[in-house]
Amino acid sequence: MTLEFIIHYGLHFIAPFFIAYFFFKSNWKIVYLIFICSMLVDLDHLLANPIFDNNRCSINFHPLHSYIAIGFYGVGLFFKKTKILCFALLFHMITDYIDCYL
Repeated sequence: MTLEFIIHYGLHFIAPFFIAYFFFKSNWKIVYLIFICSMLVDLDHLLANPIFDNNRCSINFHPLHSYIAIGFYGVGLFFKKTKILCFALLFHMITDYIDCYL
């Protein structure tokens, strides 16, 4: 197990738990579930050939990881109904961005 693997999946699964628990105490289980569901954004990897390339940066390669999509996630922060989901999606993008440099 490599350090990159631990960092990447730690940021995808462990960090969201702490974010949900410490910042959304009353609804932490639902917020954590939203963070986990935000992983569905990775379904856009199925459109790539090959589906997985260890040397490829997801950011601005896959449609739901594009700068335009990230802009929509940023705008979604300003609406109460989409705030948590968009925060989760942006955190996912930051995690994938970090992965580009590891």
